[in-house]
Amino acid sequence: MDDQPTSSAAEGRASPVTRISISMPEDLLTDLDDMVAARGFESRSQAIATMINEQLLEHKRQLGQQVMVGTITLFYDRSVRGLQKQLADLQCEHIDEVISSLHVHLAQNQMMEVVLVQGPAAKLQAIANEMITQRGVVTGRLQLMAATIPPLHPLPGAGA
Repeated sequence: MDDQPTSSAAEGRASPVTRISISMPEDLLTDLDDMVAARGFESRSQAIATMINEQLLEHKRQLGQQVMVGTITLFYDRSVRGLQKQLADLQCEHIDEVISSLHVHLAQNQMMEVVLVQGPAAKLQAIANEMITQRGVVTGRLQLMAATIPPLHPLPGAGA
């Protein structure tokens, strides 16, 4: 493999990048080029780096203990008796992980709710599963990122 450190100033990043070369079948390259054009990536490198980052995040999520930040997005029928209270109660039960939530009233008793969460990935997945499986929730999804929100207050026992 031909790895060469390169400057990233031209790409607008603060950290250095390393140049690598990869081989792939021609039809895969054609599909990649089509996706790069369709999604508006500046280059193949940007598209591949984005895909690798998504896979690394998924890998970290599956490992389960890395602290991550993300959203739980729910689409539900607000006319289902007690559902909104159940969802609010779940958020209270997990107050250490739930940062904030926003709900939007849609047409015909439909509601979308977005819950901002932070914590160990496995715990966030468990919270999302609890919410998504409530009767009346039509669909839901947990989206995680390998980032953390700075704490508002120092943790007990943490050095100040």
